[in-house]
Amino acid sequence: MRAFFCRAYGGPEVLELREAETPSPKDDEILVKIVATTVNSGDVRIRGARFPKGMGLIGKLALGISAPRQPVLGTELCGIVVAVGSKVTRFREGDEVFAFPGVKLGCHAEYRTLQENQRVFAKPKNLSFAEAASISFGGSTALHFIRKANLRAGEKILVIGASGAVGSAIVQIANHLGAEVTAVTSTDNVELVRSLGALNVIDYRHENFAASGETYDVIAETTGEHTFADCRNSLKPGGRFLAIAAGVPDMLAMIWSSKLYGKRVIAGPAGESNDLVQQIGEWAEAGILKPVIDRHYRFDQLPEAHAYVDTGRKKGSVIVELAP
Repeated sequence: MRAFFCRAYGGPEVLELREAETPSPKDDEILVKIVATTVNSGDVRIRGARFPKGMGLIGKLALGISAPRQPVLGTELCGIVVAVGSKVTRFREGDEVFAFPGVKLGCHAEYRTLQENQRVFAKPKNLSFAEAASISFGGSTALHFIRKANLRAGEKILVIGASGAVGSAIVQIANHLGAEVTAVTSTDNVELVRSLGALNVIDYRHENFAASGETYDVIAETTGEHTFADCRNSLKPGGRFLAIAAGVPDMLAMIWSSKLYGKRVIAGPAGESNDLVQQIGEWAEAGILKPVIDRHYRFDQLPEAHAYVDTGRKKGSVIVELAP
């Protein structure tokens, strides 16, 4: 099979397309022929060793000192089951599935094995392979943090970076839960986030949300550009700050923010559980969570997809399609 390998940290040019042995499924595994995958913010952060402020050493200790320990990146996929292990009961050959290996990576390849209970589910019937490949990373991250915040109907939430994969999912899920959503985005994406359920939209190029005097029950910061200190005065008493791309300052603020200000910081890695991915799939099939796709690339163009995500201008997901 073909796979893209990242053997050193750096720009998109470090990615190499190579031949690799097609894996064989173990007794409790399935082998999936990947039809579509994505390049997301997590992939480019790992490839470029661009970790949140103060997290460089921790990031490299976790992922690899001089290069990613798992050289084949890619956190999510959609494809077709082509082989099953002897103990597999949930799937059979020919099933269309989507999956979220997450930090285990390995999706930038033509095939991947998955344990049958490793965050893999039947593809929503109403979604294309590309659409189904795009929902897990942003959707499960969004749902993890919304659950941590215990967002309730009628509460006001500000979503910073509302047009990205995580931000667009937060807007839709928060709207579904009955919250009042204010989205912060660029001029080009105002209509997009309104269509996803944002009641109010702030164009950051023309307006500073922190200077408006408006306060919110929850602020979801998806870009890593604003800290709790920047947003503290925009939170109501008892408010929650979701530091989704948290650096050390916000990790430390988790310890003292509640006692000092009566406002809570929620940070740390997003959970990767079957429950999260299953819920995202069900909402997608019900039309509650709609995939947002910016661009499509061929598999041999994967470095170009990385370069585009590096610009920081993507909307929703960037899809990489393999031959079915």
